Amino acid sequence: MSNSELLTVEPLDLQFPFELRKQISCSLYLTNKTDNHVAFKVKTTNPKKYCVRPNTGVVLPRSTCEVLVTMQAQKEAPSDMQCKDKFLLQGVTASPGITAKDVTPEMFSKEAGYLVEETKLRVTYVAPPQPPSPVHEGSEEGSSPRASVSDNGQASEFSFQRFSADKVEPQEGTSEARALITKLTEEKQSAIQLNNKLQRELEQLRRDSKRSQSGIPLMYVLLFGLIGLILGYIMKST
Repeated sequence: MSNSELLTVEPLDLQFPFELRKQISCSLYLTNKTDNHVAFKVKTTNPKKYCVRPNTGVVLPRSTCEVLVTMQAQKEAPSDMQCKDKFLLQGVTASPGITAKDVTPEMFSKEAGYLVEETKLRVTYVAPPQPPSPVHEGSEEGSSPRASVSDNGQASEFSFQRFSADKVEPQEGTSEARALITKLTEEKQSAIQLNNKLQRELEQLRRDSKRSQSGIPLMYVLLFGLIGLILGYIMKST
C-alpha cells in the first residue's frame, strides 16, 4: 500500500500467475483519501504487453476505484521467471464535477505547473495454483476397492463396477445352497409323513388282530420290519 497524499494504491506489486498462451489479469485498487476529485492515469513500460481498463479516470472523494490490468498471452516463458516491466500511476487533484471524459494528458504535465503525484508499481510472476491431487485407487491384493474421484467431483464408474462384481458370486452360491436345503427338507417331510402313515396302518392291524383274537401273520411282521429299515436308511441319508 502506498503512502501518497491523494491516492492509496493496493497492491504495489502486480502479481501474475504466469501460464503460457493464457491471458492473466490483476486488479489495482485506488482509494481517494481526500475530499476532492482526483484524476488518475496509468502508464507502463511495455504497453503492447498489457491492457489497462480504465487507464484514465476519476476517483470520487472518499471512494475506491478498481483498475484491471491484463497481461496478454505469452508464447514463451522467461528463463528466470523475472519480469522487468514497470507501471506508473499518476494522480492529480481535479475540479469538482469532472468526469472520466474530461481527463486530458495535459492535466498530468509537470511542466504546465500541475502538482502530479506518482506511484511506481512492479510486476512479478508467481506460480499458478496447483489442481487438487486425485485420489488413487489401491492396487494391493486383498485391499477393498475404492472409488476414485475425478476433477468434476464424480466417482469413477469402473470402481463401482468392480465392487458390484465382487458381490455377485456369494449371492449365487447362497441361492444354490438354499435350493438344496429346501429340497432335502421336502424329502425329509415326505419320509416322515410316509412313516406316520405306516405307523397308523400298523396300529390299525394290531387293533384288528386283538378283536379277532389272532396274532399278526409272520409275513406282515417281516414286511413292516423291512419298511422300517428302509425308512431308517432314508432318514440317515437326509
